[in-house]
Amino acid sequence: MNWMLSRTLKSVFVVALGMGLGALLGALAGWPRLGLVAGGLVLSGAVVMRDLVRGNRLMTWLRGPQDGRAPRDAGLWGELAYGIERALRQRERRIEQERDRLRQFLAAIEASPNGVMLLDGTDRIEWCNGAAAQHFGLEPERDRLQRATNLIRSPAFVAHLQGGSYDDPVVFTDPLGRATLSVLVRPYGDGWRLVLSTDVTERERADAMRRNFVANVSHEIRTPLTVLAGFVETLAQLPLSEVERQRVLALMQQQASRMQTLVADLLTLAQLEGSPLPQPDRWLAVDDLMRRALADATALSAGRHALRSSGGEDAEVAGSDPELLSALTNLLNNAVRYTPPGGHVELRFAWRDEGGAVFEVVDDGIGIAREHLPRLTERFYRVDGSRSRDTGGTGLGLAIVKHVVQRHGGEIVISSEPGKGSTFRLALPSLRVRRRAAPAGAGIEAAPAPQAAGWPQTTA
Repeated sequence: MNWMLSRTLKSVFVVALGMGLGALLGALAGWPRLGLVAGGLVLSGAVVMRDLVRGNRLMTWLRGPQDGRAPRDAGLWGELAYGIERALRQRERRIEQERDRLRQFLAAIEASPNGVMLLDGTDRIEWCNGAAAQHFGLEPERDRLQRATNLIRSPAFVAHLQGGSYDDPVVFTDPLGRATLSVLVRPYGDGWRLVLSTDVTERERADAMRRNFVANVSHEIRTPLTVLAGFVETLAQLPLSEVERQRVLALMQQQASRMQTLVADLLTLAQLEGSPLPQPDRWLAVDDLMRRALADATALSAGRHALRSSGGEDAEVAGSDPELLSALTNLLNNAVRYTPPGGHVELRFAWRDEGGAVFEVVDDGIGIAREHLPRLTERFYRVDGSRSRDTGGTGLGLAIVKHVVQRHGGEIVISSEPGKGSTFRLALPSLRVRRRAAPAGAGIEAAPAPQAAGWPQTTA
């Protein structure tokens, strides 16, 4: 109220001054009263005119963009202009801060792997992030303000959105058929809805794999258990001769050994999936690794095949000794099992021109049809189930090999042709292999080589 008192006193003083001057001039002219009134009116009008000019300057600034400073007049109008300008600037700063927060919020949502889409009360798309656009096959700018039910043609999604019950998510395949989406709808604001989408393709695939894995394990264990149970019942109820009893016991031992092998492979897979990656600074001699793997295959072959190895005398590999030995042993044992007597199996190591190195297990066995190659490393996948069981396979060996080579940064490549044998390659990156000084002697040969056409009987 100080400005009002000051302004009132100034106005009274100006009017009084004008009246005084008017009265003095009027007395000189012989009209003192008229001069008194005229003087008061003149200075009062001057005060009003000055206020009108200042007010007009302020109104002109307010009608404009308010980019520059407000008029800096003295008195009431100056204080009023300053107060208005400050309030406007504060409001602009608050609006800009809100915009910054909104941009940060939208940027955070945009970076989310989950889709977010905002629908108004008529199902029109007000906004969506990039993940939602990818999930539903939308263009964020082009499809803005379009009805979502016209663009997303999934009957399950449309029925869920229009049903009004949003307690549980709806799962359906995306419009392009490439992914499985889980969509959750939440009411938002005045009739608006927030549509949250998640790509659950990998989760669904993992669940399917887990169900198949449990079913396969149950089947694989149930078969030998059924055989064992039958033999136990036979031994308990029937009088058998010594020869028959020994035959039954041998078959029981075979089935028990099969279950032990299956359990061991399952434990190996679980250990591979749950343990840290092999260290890249533990270096192993390649020739020693190949020699031990070939020795295991030689024992399995029992002289029925020609086994040999080549390369690796000048190489070291970084990784886990048990894992790499397991991978090579699995490949060699498979080659022995599926190569007829008199055939050849070779374990090779070679440097690659593009960097890194490769282990190769080559045989001239029965081979594999091309349509089976992409699925060979799946768990429990068998080209011929009955033959695989006859040879003692569990269906997990190549899955173990794939896990091992991937844990070492490499990949497994399989090539085969029925009747002409197979080649299994384990390609390792350059950071996992290095050269060392070659020791005396070269090549590793195991088992006397039966004569078979097609392969020369030489050592590397």
